Amino acid sequence: MSRHLLIMRHAKSNWDTDALTDFERPLSKRGNQNAPRMGTWMSTQGLKPGQVISSPATRAKQTASLVCKALNIPKSEIIWDHRIYEANLNNLLTVLKEQPQNVNRILMVGHNPGMAELVSYLWGDDIQVPPDGNLMPTATLAHLSMPEDWAALEYGCAHLNSLTRPKEIKAIE
Repeated sequence: MSRHLLIMRHAKSNWDTDALTDFERPLSKRGNQNAPRMGTWMSTQGLKPGQVISSPATRAKQTASLVCKALNIPKSEIIWDHRIYEANLNNLLTVLKEQPQNVNRILMVGHNPGMAELVSYLWGDDIQVPPDGNLMPTATLAHLSMPEDWAALEYGCAHLNSLTRPKEIKAIE
């Protein structure tokens, strides 16, 4: 398995805002700190993606932009895919199956419950839910080794390399 999928839930959003819709809700102060922290950590781990796909919802867009800035990836290279916003597992699998075969590492930024469902599906029966019961809290990054073909995404086809939360990175900084 030489392909890698990086699945990230958007960073913490601000519920106390003038945003008219859920789609427009921005990041909170903590979210604006955690997103670049995760990008910097990804850089130190050699996890720079060859392609970035994100929900265009404001909080996901801000998260992807801050992560990419830390990774020196131009914002113009991010693919904004509306299907990731409020997506179910089948929508997310469809987006992944359409990715070019020549891309070996993809970062997908989106929302729960979809991101947690995607990690659970790809990880399969070996899944280990953290003690707090929340597989993908805000700004968490799942790093999975994937099959050689982006279209071959069967249940349990991936190997989880790491599941990293921002608070874990704070502890080692």
